[in-house]
Amino acid sequence: MFCSRARGVAQDPPERLARGETVKLQYAGQESIPLPLKQVWAFISDPHKIASCLPDVQSVEVHDSTHMDVSVRVGVGPVRGNFKFKIELQPDQAGNRMGVKITGGGLGSVVDLSASADLKEGGGNTILDWKGEAVMRGPVAAVGGRVLDAQAQKLISQTFANVKTAAVQDSSRSA
Repeated sequence: MFCSRARGVAQDPPERLARGETVKLQYAGQESIPLPLKQVWAFISDPHKIASCLPDVQSVEVHDSTHMDVSVRVGVGPVRGNFKFKIELQPDQAGNRMGVKITGGGLGSVVDLSASADLKEGGGNTILDWKGEAVMRGPVAAVGGRVLDAQAQKLISQTFANVKTAAVQDSSRSA
């Protein structure tokens, strides 16, 4: 069963966009994965496995256990093309928290994202309580908050669905 809840807030008054300022999107949600916390932690701590769950990935270069470069195909309104991102995983295993910092962009746009997920066990599942904030500048910001918000919601849901599916499949192969 896919259980994901997300809520977002877009902030982009037209006068700010006209001045070339930023659009900030904030999200929070919860995901339930039908695996023990230890298995979910092992999965989300592996940059190769996490990269495979990102939508529209064109290429991945993993540098070490916490750093990777990713090229993704982006399509938001009229802004379409490849964006390059540097991704840093920020694990805190003792606190059952995974942080992620993403910076990069493309086509004259810049995107900065910070997110975290707190993991806890519940009813035989692992619950991920997550939150994130993205700040965008350039042509992608000019598209507007509603379009960005809809696209972000879609990508967030797709990413968590991919993580859930891949983690369960990975667990089945390991068993």
